[in-house]
Amino acid sequence: MTNVSKEYKTVTEIAGPLIFVEKTEPVAYQEMVSVRLSDGSMRRGQVLDSSEKMVVVQIFEGTSGIDLDASVRFLGDTMKMPVSKDMLGRILTGAGDPLDGGPPITPEKRLDIVGAAINPWARDNPEDFIQTGISTIDGMNTLVRGQKLPIFSGSGLPHNELALQIARQAKVRGEDEEFAVVFVAMGITNEEKQTFMQEFERTGALKNAVVFLNLADDPAIERIVTPRLGLTTAEYMAFELGMQVLVIMTDITNYCEALRQVGAAREEVPGRRGYPGYMYTDLAQLYERAGKIKGKKGSITQIPILSMPGDDITHPIPDLSGYITEGQIVMSRELHRAGIYPPVNVSSSLSRLMGGGTGEGKTREDHRGVSDQMYAAYAEGKDLRGLVAIVGKESLSDKDRKLLDFADIFEDRIVRQGFDEDRSIEDTLAIAWEILGTLDADQITRIDRKHIEKYSGRV
Repeated sequence: MTNVSKEYKTVTEIAGPLIFVEKTEPVAYQEMVSVRLSDGSMRRGQVLDSSEKMVVVQIFEGTSGIDLDASVRFLGDTMKMPVSKDMLGRILTGAGDPLDGGPPITPEKRLDIVGAAINPWARDNPEDFIQTGISTIDGMNTLVRGQKLPIFSGSGLPHNELALQIARQAKVRGEDEEFAVVFVAMGITNEEKQTFMQEFERTGALKNAVVFLNLADDPAIERIVTPRLGLTTAEYMAFELGMQVLVIMTDITNYCEALRQVGAAREEVPGRRGYPGYMYTDLAQLYERAGKIKGKKGSITQIPILSMPGDDITHPIPDLSGYITEGQIVMSRELHRAGIYPPVNVSSSLSRLMGGGTGEGKTREDHRGVSDQMYAAYAEGKDLRGLVAIVGKESLSDKDRKLLDFADIFEDRIVRQGFDEDRSIEDTLAIAWEILGTLDADQITRIDRKHIEKYSGRV
């Protein structure tokens, strides 16, 4: 057990957000640390690495003002998150402190922010629909409870607006279900912070949400802690209070940049593009905290948002995220330039768990067939755009012209929707049947005939 009363004045080096302390007693990985500066002020830290001769401590508030005369005390415990159901409606900093002018959280429990891994045997299959109110997700790439479905975006694309819209509109169908959103923003600007706070308060979505905001000028170390605080809060609400919790995290790229910064300060051997070799494991520790547990009512669903540097989907961050998660929603710069919001490229998007969350009793019996038919017709219509650029529209057959027009109608009616437009799955399917009506009957090949007769009126 660490001697918590003993202070060490053996700081030998300060590098970036890290301090190096010599000749301590044995300390635990991720143990909390208090640092007293020469002027008497205090900073918080956490053990990042430990050996017989040296302990590396990461300082949450940054190392500015710390000198070699600072004294270090090891507190004998890991970082805990104070959790309570009263957290709903609160806006907190990336370190978990109140940002909304309210009182500190009165905890019902204090939970380790690293969390406990879900035993694979205890995991339940995700198969219950979550309605986001956005047609390209609900209709084409359905989100289900317990899923990890990231949004791959690019710089300048409206992923933060989409995150806000999902946070505001998401709901589970069922009268006895309690639903909450944990919204985690990392490395955002002060302007984005104001936007997030105003939108949550304007729409009333804050009453069912807990918001963590880590700013770009906050220390990189805090950025690494922020998503863990949010996920610990989500685990408490899901697995102890029985709530259905949606965790939205933006922007994972800023989180990974913080990992790279800390890795450089530790003089680690870098991996791909300078990111730490353990980034896959680190991201998995975040993403794998989503899921359902057998015998427990609650669930955690994740929508991590990441901006791909240079719109490169092979970049290490989206590449590794794609291995760990169950699909992706990809945003399109081409659709954004065309003025379409949300600019979701359904051709590149995928929800691997969609089959378990759609169909009779979950969404509607015709949902999967309608989705498959729209995917097929839209793909053919997009291919014909390239052909038209070469041979002209006049050379197309009548059926090909209808497919070409379908691609435009699909983007205008299904993909395009307003920032405040909340569509139910029935609304999305109604629009889908309308636009499928522009095709000939013999072009509708992927929908069961009884569903065509029931929902389109065709015989």
